[in-house]
Amino acid sequence: MKKAPQVGPTLVHVVRHGEVDNPRGVLYGRLPGFHLSGNGRAMAERLAEHFADVPLDLLVSSPLTRAQETIAPIAAGRGLEVVLDERVIEASNKFEGQMFVRDSNALKDPRNWWLLRNPMVPSWGEPYVQVVARMHDAIHDAARQVGENGQALIVSHQLPIWVARLGAEGRRLVHDPRRRQCTVGSVTTFQFRGDHITGVSYAEPCRDLLRPGVKGDTISTGSGSSIS
Repeated sequence: MKKAPQVGPTLVHVVRHGEVDNPRGVLYGRLPGFHLSGNGRAMAERLAEHFADVPLDLLVSSPLTRAQETIAPIAAGRGLEVVLDERVIEASNKFEGQMFVRDSNALKDPRNWWLLRNPMVPSWGEPYVQVVARMHDAIHDAARQVGENGQALIVSHQLPIWVARLGAEGRRLVHDPRRRQCTVGSVTTFQFRGDHITGVSYAEPCRDLLRPGVKGDTISTGSGSSIS
């Protein structure tokens, strides 16, 4: 008598895009025209190597350029269309387009002070609860589409990935952005049984490509808090 095939967990790998070419220190958010740096392209190739033997059944990307450039080498040769999903886009941010570099005056400008009034929401951008809701919708939809034993991959952004993880683990959404475990080119994997997340794991296949001082989407205010 043949044994029934073993049913394994459903896996949804959520990848943070590679390093972005941003020498001026612009908080780019959802702005168009921000591409991967040379190092970021190397990260995308490394991610393609990391997933080379993984039987991915669904590929999803944020519509932003840096995310699409990151998923392109992963998708190459797989015969899968990359689905662009607005639900996994970067969080909106009212500081978008301003420069945050050493000696920047952005946070000294009184016109910006009102935006900092409530970091619990946060007041300068899309509420954390709203980001979690849309990310979890996208992650759960991916899990349902690939089914038992299936694996999906989504390319998104630091803040959405991190709060999605916090929400899945039942932790508080309010956090210090400098302490997020979500480097550029990292992989946060959500494990499912049925329609329920049963675990979250984390990997950094691009760790040796990380450059000191390149923080990606997180901007330190220099006063004990960060903006992202």
